[in-house]
Amino acid sequence: INAEYMGRSQSFHPTPNLSLMEEAAIDLLRRMPPSKLGINLRKIAALAPDIIEDILQDVDQPLKVETCPETQREFLKCDYNRDADSFRSPWSNSYVPPLPEGTKPTERLREMEIAANEIFASYRQAYFDGGVSSVYFWDLDPGFACTVLIKKETETKESSWDSIHVVECQEGAKPTTTKYKLTSTIILSIREQSTLVSGSLSRQQEQELPITEARPHLVNIGTMIQDMENKLRNSVDQIYFGKAMEVTSCLRSKRNVADMGKQVDMVAALKAQLAKNG
Repeated sequence: INAEYMGRSQSFHPTPNLSLMEEAAIDLLRRMPPSKLGINLRKIAALAPDIIEDILQDVDQPLKVETCPETQREFLKCDYNRDADSFRSPWSNSYVPPLPEGTKPTERLREMEIAANEIFASYRQAYFDGGVSSVYFWDLDPGFACTVLIKKETETKESSWDSIHVVECQEGAKPTTTKYKLTSTIILSIREQSTLVSGSLSRQQEQELPITEARPHLVNIGTMIQDMENKLRNSVDQIYFGKAMEVTSCLRSKRNVADMGKQVDMVAALKAQLAKNG
């Protein structure tokens, strides 16, 4: 059983001026199970290698874990820390595999990146009780951007939660305020025996917030991400899983009336015995 309860189409962010082939590929991926996204992307790359780079920019994929050889700390791989076939570790600022000429953030952004990784490591531990998190910063013209990534898997690796938050910070003419644009996506996959529930959900938010010594960029970014994660978590719990439970409760049972009657009698007998012993 492959139950796609969540809004999987919302994790695709098509950019303008796509070719007809690219639009067709993205439209096809939108209709495929999110749990098989990696397999389908590889098939598209084999069929049309010229368009795969553009498609990867428009499709959110489940996060992969890598270990930094210098610090022995785990970090998450994505397009935002990739250069060629290497991925930059937020802990050492080095690429794995090594890439001497790889792109790195400016000194100012690197300082913010170091602080943000420690902050969100604590946030991830408090909210997810484990998992892996990574934060990456890069320059924009004007302003800067960052991505906050969180991945939590079960011990069996069969179920996972991926959070992908991208924040664009436009430092405008007013030095006391900054305009933030947050795009958040969660990719959820839950497997229980032969049942698979998977999907993705994406939301976007813009805010103009003050910048002070007591409220720097990291405070504003952290507050926006925390609020958005709470909203997404509630949406998944109340809307998608709530609807799934409503549908499941209306399904016809394979048991006959006699068997159901026996179960009712057994429950009544147990209650009577507990009441007698109590």
